[in-house]
Amino acid sequence: MEAATTTCPNRTASGKPLVVVAPLRYRARMTKPPTVRWSTELSAFGNNTGIVVPPELIAQLGQGQRPAVAVTVNGHQFRTTVGVMGGRHLVPINAAIRKATGLAAGAAIDVTLTADATPRSVDLPADFAAALQQGGVRGFFDQLSNSLQRYHVDNVNGAKSDDTRRRRIDKSVALFLEGKQR
Repeated sequence: MEAATTTCPNRTASGKPLVVVAPLRYRARMTKPPTVRWSTELSAFGNNTGIVVPPELIAQLGQGQRPAVAVTVNGHQFRTTVGVMGGRHLVPINAAIRKATGLAAGAAIDVTLTADATPRSVDLPADFAAALQQGGVRGFFDQLSNSLQRYHVDNVNGAKSDDTRRRRIDKSVALFLEGKQR
């Protein structure tokens, strides 16, 4: 590993100069994450809507073929992961985002992608958290991927009645007790 070496004016207790060796990977964290910007149009593929990301822009991000990104589309910001469908890199645009932005397939858009290394987290509702704790499966839930955690939380939060919400919480806890993720 390449390292930067600096001799400091300070000395150790034995009088020897203090030398600091810092791997370059740590210095890289202090820079801004890679960002790419371009204008394109929102594409539709059957029932899916997304933004086609040119391969050279994926390479500029330097985060692999399916990078986690912060996306800005016509001023609307969200976080996602670039997917690959039919050999093309795509940023998915779900119905909620289309509704919030007023976009439809074929619309002209300005896109900014920024590599996103911040940890993903899910806001766990208090009643769901209590049921997981009571059922002894909170640890199992915490080990799930962010997308699976979000699946279960969105399922619970999407319930329109208290009875449905309770049934969905109970179903998730029962699945986790069986060692199933979904």
